[in-house]
Amino acid sequence: MKKITRKRHLEMRLQSVPPHPKPKVGLEQYTTPSIIASDLIWNAVSLGDIEDKNILDLGCGSGMLTIACALMGANMACGVDVDEDSIHLARQTSDKLNLDNVNYRLCDINQLDDSFDADTIIQNPPFGSQKKAKHGQDLNFVKKACELNPDVLYSFHMASTEEFLVNFYNDNGLDITHIFRYDFPIPKIYEFHTKENQNVDVIVFRALIDF
Repeated sequence: MKKITRKRHLEMRLQSVPPHPKPKVGLEQYTTPSIIASDLIWNAVSLGDIEDKNILDLGCGSGMLTIACALMGANMACGVDVDEDSIHLARQTSDKLNLDNVNYRLCDINQLDDSFDADTIIQNPPFGSQKKAKHGQDLNFVKKACELNPDVLYSFHMASTEEFLVNFYNDNGLDITHIFRYDFPIPKIYEFHTKENQNVDVIVFRALIDF
């Protein structure tokens, strides 16, 4: 029998995380696919950013990245989201997986204080995949992450904005050490979608924060 790798086992467990129950177009809610979440978190583990660390997931949605961090040995993984439906589902899923190293906060990130001492922040913010989306939300998430002053930040962005983002990160004192690239599927979940699925190129920056 072929042995299942630890990374593959993580992906299989993350497949049980359901998508947003009532996706809200204004929040640009798309669940991070399990294959992308497992790859990113596996890389983060390899870089020493997850195990025995306190993780903060800003805009956690239904908890995909929060749960992935918990499964991979985080000391505590805290998911934050402004959407009550998503937080409720994330809690339900974490309970079903018997995770005791997670918690969730129903909160706008702009009202979040630094009472949770995060070593690593991992976030998949609204990154402007919709033509009518309010652009720049991902930059607000990055700024908030800087205020919270973790050691490391992982953040999703549209690949088409890479050059601008590199300059933005540098101007804000963030040291980009790695760039991960993914083909991110956008499912047909909103009325204005005309295709069953559309893939967009996204990047995830790993950056060191040292203030």
